[in-house]
Amino acid sequence: MKFFVDTAELSDIRELAATGLVDGVTTNPSLVAKSGRDFIDVVKEICEVVAGPVSAEVTATDFHGMVREGQKLAKIAPNVTVKVPLTVDGLKACKALTGEGAMVNVTLCFSPSQAILAAKAGATFVSPFVGRLDDVSGDGMSLIAEICEIYANYPDFRTEVLVASIRHPLHVVEAAKIGADVATLPPKVLRQMFQHPLTDKGLAAFLADWEKTGQRILGGEAEDQKRGQA
Repeated sequence: MKFFVDTAELSDIRELAATGLVDGVTTNPSLVAKSGRDFIDVVKEICEVVAGPVSAEVTATDFHGMVREGQKLAKIAPNVTVKVPLTVDGLKACKALTGEGAMVNVTLCFSPSQAILAAKAGATFVSPFVGRLDDVSGDGMSLIAEICEIYANYPDFRTEVLVASIRHPLHVVEAAKIGADVATLPPKVLRQMFQHPLTDKGLAAFLADWEKTGQRILGGEAEDQKRGQA
């Protein structure tokens, strides 16, 4: 499973990308608005930090507007993925933009039928929103399972299932068990995945026992030289 970071904050992206665990980034108008910076500048900087796909969303809602905006966004960097909404015009724009060689992420997917249309339109990614479905008493993970099952029936579908609106680590685990291709995580959730109280407790015990030995793996320079001459 690939991990994308769902944010427009460069500090978070740089920090998490340094772990080597980040495969891409997703942004949206709301996330960019929180950064308070110029949209194009933010996308360009993110593309310089992360080599993988960086989703940048159009704001137009009509076909021609989405295509024009998508073409501009795609020129920012080779790894830009144009994000379009799952509407009639959005799918038409997806078809047109992928036909020109651009990567396209079709977002705001909430049903298997919508996911089928995204794949038919040639989307690089489809983004089902699990958290938002759960919020209205739906079952986000059932949607992921249905989409993955449908896509597996048709080898000609090249669209990757990008699980979005993730709220906690269990969403990631469940999506991985189902076989989703990508999970896009808020920085907070990715950091939570590192954490477990037994890891902290075990490390503290190991370090306490090591301290009792009085040893060091890396000794002082004089000590290392003395050992080398012995």
